[in-house]
Amino acid sequence: MKKISGVIMDWAGTAVDYGCFAPLNAFLKVFSEEKGIDITYRQAREPMGLLKIDHIKAILSMPEVNEKFRALYKRDWNKEDVDQMYASFEKHLFASLEDFTTPIPGVLDTMALLREQGIKIGSTTGYTARMMEVVRPGAEAKGYKVDNLVTPDGLPAGRPAPYMIYKNMIDLAIPSVEQVVKVGDTIADIKEGANAKVWSVGIVTGSNEMGVSEEEYNSRPAEEWEPLKKEVRERMLAAGAHFVLDTIAELPACIEEINNRIQG
Repeated sequence: MKKISGVIMDWAGTAVDYGCFAPLNAFLKVFSEEKGIDITYRQAREPMGLLKIDHIKAILSMPEVNEKFRALYKRDWNKEDVDQMYASFEKHLFASLEDFTTPIPGVLDTMALLREQGIKIGSTTGYTARMMEVVRPGAEAKGYKVDNLVTPDGLPAGRPAPYMIYKNMIDLAIPSVEQVVKVGDTIADIKEGANAKVWSVGIVTGSNEMGVSEEEYNSRPAEEWEPLKKEVRERMLAAGAHFVLDTIAELPACIEEINNRIQG
């Protein structure tokens, strides 16, 4: 009987680092300190989930940011700028990365429930292998373990391309895309799942797309967040999500629903 046999988790904003702040802070610093360009939180967050060098290019390509760059430097940005900014990004990120490896509430219990059902836990990320050498042990020390990790290094492309998902399927011996659920908190995650033709599931609370810290989230009544959550939900569905869940705790019930569909 066909059923879900693998869940492929994103890392920052989905499994660890509530609100996806580690990369956000690094991008803001790089643009202001290295290039003298202030970018908004929304601009910094929009391409989240991409390989980080592609993320820098995506921000630079935004019309408003591009305009600021041209006004300041009287030329277009080039590869040299990107390389310099990426080197600076790595420096800023590595300085703080270890502080952003705490599992998001509900993740540990949910993964335990999935494992009880014999479901394998894979993972993909916009971080490089070197970055994950900090994140993975940090998360494991706090109880979060995956069966497999695939980074964009050495593959034809990172997100939104499907290759990291396919590599997880090979490593975990999952024979069909029908049996895989990709879980993520960014638009790039949703598109990665959709492009791989697996079940693509978005998580709203704690996500990069919501972009609020756990402290901020808990400081206000739940109903006050509803308009923002609705907006995030709509963005994820428009990007191709099959399901959008409020929290990771809803994932086991969602998988049950998917199993019913597959078997129906």
